Amino acid sequence: MPESTSPEQRAAQAAALQAELLATIPLTRAMAIEVGVYDGHTLHLRAPLAPNVNDKGCAFGGSMASLLTLACWGLAKLAIEESGAPPADLYVQDSKIDYLAPVWTDLAVRASAAEGAALQDFVRQYGERGKARISLTAILGSSAAPAARMEARFVAKRREEKP
Repeated sequence: MPESTSPEQRAAQAAALQAELLATIPLTRAMAIEVGVYDGHTLHLRAPLAPNVNDKGCAFGGSMASLLTLACWGLAKLAIEESGAPPADLYVQDSKIDYLAPVWTDLAVRASAAEGAALQDFVRQYGERGKARISLTAILGSSAAPAARMEARFVAKRREEKP
């Protein structure tokens, strides 16, 4: 990602992403999702436990899956935007989630490129071909003791103008 991008610019990108999520995806409002730090390599999302509980009082698996997916989607979106490339339509191609422990606190997720993948390569390929794929990882909880982990492939396609 461009090293010339300032922390203030990245904070503005994260704020714009939060506004977009809340405006275009009703579920994000119900979940009370907040976009946290974007540093050009990782994206942090969080959501309070209260609107995301299950019948046992811990985090609902559907909320966890949504937050993990949105963190990866948001990371890919911000990386493309930061590169200055034309807007992309982003899709999750496939994903696998491991639920490792119940979550009794607010949800916090960190998304990054999966091992062996690089955001720079994804962005470069998208810029050159108008389409690209990337494997991303999202972890709910701490890296040392994650409560859930998602591995996913995302596809970016250059957005076509509609008549």
